Amino acid sequence: MTRAQFAKESASTGEWKRQGNRFTGRISPESASVSGAGPDEDGLWPVEPGRYRLVVSLACPWAHRSVIVRKLLGLEDAISLAIVDPIRDEQGWRFTLDPGGQDPVLGISYLSEAYLGTDPEYAGRVTVPAIVDTVTGLVVTNDYPQITLDLSTEWKAFHKPDAPQLIPAERAEMDALIADIYTDVNNGVYRCGFATSQEAYEQAYDALFARLDELEQRLADREYLLGDTLSEVDIRLFTTLVRFDAVYHGHFKCNRVKLTELPNLWAYARRLYQLPGFGETVDFDQIKRHYYLTHDQINPTGIVPKGPDPRVWES
Repeated sequence: MTRAQFAKESASTGEWKRQGNRFTGRISPESASVSGAGPDEDGLWPVEPGRYRLVVSLACPWAHRSVIVRKLLGLEDAISLAIVDPIRDEQGWRFTLDPGGQDPVLGISYLSEAYLGTDPEYAGRVTVPAIVDTVTGLVVTNDYPQITLDLSTEWKAFHKPDAPQLIPAERAEMDALIADIYTDVNNGVYRCGFATSQEAYEQAYDALFARLDELEQRLADREYLLGDTLSEVDIRLFTTLVRFDAVYHGHFKCNRVKLTELPNLWAYARRLYQLPGFGETVDFDQIKRHYYLTHDQINPTGIVPKGPDPRVWES
């Protein structure tokens, strides 16, 4: 078996098994805590505009979701944004894009400082997105699937007047799609790229393209995955699709076809890209530099490809 990019998350079969989320606190108006206090006995933090800081990498698809949702809902003034350098070193995500190499609000140089300040025994990968409390410096959550849902449901009092309803009243169809897309597409590209056996890679590859074929057919007669209305599931699929040709097709060996060769998915992805909150939050330079420069087991030369031309997204 070849050497794994992240050994702790590679099974003996060569399959990539993503680590769980360590911090799962939630910010909710149902919290019994008073303003400025920590979580209540149920782990709920009080909703307070200006108190919490969303830490993201523009390269990361999981973090990118939260950036889009925050912008669509108009929460920029309620929840501040910190952007880490797309290049991780041995200590993880760095604030080297900020003057002096420190986040100006949290006063830390690495996101790992907040992780270890919250759990001194933490030994897993430090991940984004993470919401950090600026009062205590503690990590509230790195539970990326829940973060975007909570922005829609728990922060309603601070949404802009024309904010979209990203979660339908009847959630069953959306939740089922979210689960399938996560397994085979969102995480599926990683299961291809980080596989350390041929069998594990091919299983992930087959599942990925079977799901993409299904989504291609689904989009033959509709504008969005649930019909004519944008929802959370569209955002979750978009952040993988927008990275597909730039990194997953080559770097992660997801190379049966390019996104541009799937006409319905390609038209759908471009429609989303050209909506407010989508294309303006995409940084192809940071995306490519992150994947090609930090996955040294996959790309030991560290060469970052020049293409593809991002202007095709504007057609």
